[in-house]
Amino acid sequence: MLPEKVQNGNVWRLSIAQALAGANSVVVFATGAIVGNDLAPTPMLATLPISIFVVGMAACTLPVGSLTQRYGRRTAFLAGTGVGVLTGLLSMLAVISGWFWLFCLATFCGGGYAAVVLSFRFAAADGVEPQRRARALSVVMAGGVAAGVVGPQLVTWSMDLWPPHRFAATFLVQAAVAAVSALVLSGIRLPMPTARKMTGGRSLMAIALQPRFMAAVISGAVSYMLMNFLMTAAPLAMHLSGHSQASANLGLQWHVIAMYAPSFFTGSLMVRFGAGRVATVGLVLTGVSAAIGLGGIDVMHFWWSLILLGLGWNFGFLGASTLILECHQPEETMRVQSFNDFIVFGVMAIGSFSSGGLLSAYGWNTVLWVSFVPLALAFVALAMAMRRKSPALARQDA
Repeated sequence: MLPEKVQNGNVWRLSIAQALAGANSVVVFATGAIVGNDLAPTPMLATLPISIFVVGMAACTLPVGSLTQRYGRRTAFLAGTGVGVLTGLLSMLAVISGWFWLFCLATFCGGGYAAVVLSFRFAAADGVEPQRRARALSVVMAGGVAAGVVGPQLVTWSMDLWPPHRFAATFLVQAAVAAVSALVLSGIRLPMPTARKMTGGRSLMAIALQPRFMAAVISGAVSYMLMNFLMTAAPLAMHLSGHSQASANLGLQWHVIAMYAPSFFTGSLMVRFGAGRVATVGLVLTGVSAAIGLGGIDVMHFWWSLILLGLGWNFGFLGASTLILECHQPEETMRVQSFNDFIVFGVMAIGSFSSGGLLSAYGWNTVLWVSFVPLALAFVALAMAMRRKSPALARQDA
């Protein structure tokens, strides 16, 4: 275990870095479709950069895990922030040159950066006593509240600073913010991987077949996929329902705040009630979000649906992430966590690509009804797994 002072310093550095780096994703989602529409050879490709961003998240999780396992988390974090700087610079060059495919490459890099950022939550638990891990994980994720504020304000403040290249200055500032995040992370002190951690432990197949692990992965994947699935479609559904862009922007802003604000107390809830119960509540909130969306197309239906969707993601994803910590031994940490994130982001990519097509072909209500299918699967998996105790957790208790 690390000294308590070092533990606290790591958690706060990770939380600040989460706030700075999380703005990367917000900038991509706020500008991706607009820049894509300006640069794409056909309007049908306008949202492709955002989908490629999600693909980048999925594609980079396993390489990030391998890098972490061999050289440690700090090296992976600094490499990730370097890619974040590259994301901003490539996006700026794409806007200036009018090159659509360069912008797609930039958003792929942005997805890789986002994959590294999401591993911050697991890093918070390294070298921390088991009873403090859930709180440490949730404090780091709470940094996303600031990201939800910093990201939109960064776009609003900088988008017209470099006429006639709209958003060019935004992407330059985005690169600078990633560089600041690197400075924050350079002072982090985490345990280096040992030879046992690099080669020891059970096979990945043996770990993956644990009911508790499968439930955690399914819950995390469903929570993240449905959040992205519904969030991506909601602004266009609001537009098709006659609501203003300002109303859609406000709904998304409160959605992002709802995603991260509960993190200030989610950890305490998991300590008191258990990660499995908190994840179950998250799935319930996501289901309620879809039900409210089915209730009508007034602006308040969309707003409350987006807010509850954010809350559901927080409880569902953080609960599932904490369950993952109960499914592996110390020497299996990197392999298991990167494998989990690969599945989560891979499923999320499927949701990202399918959302727009379902909305265009069948309408908003169909998108909402479809979301209940994976929710039911996650409920069943959690209910079955919660009846058993994780072998890894049982060994820790012993």
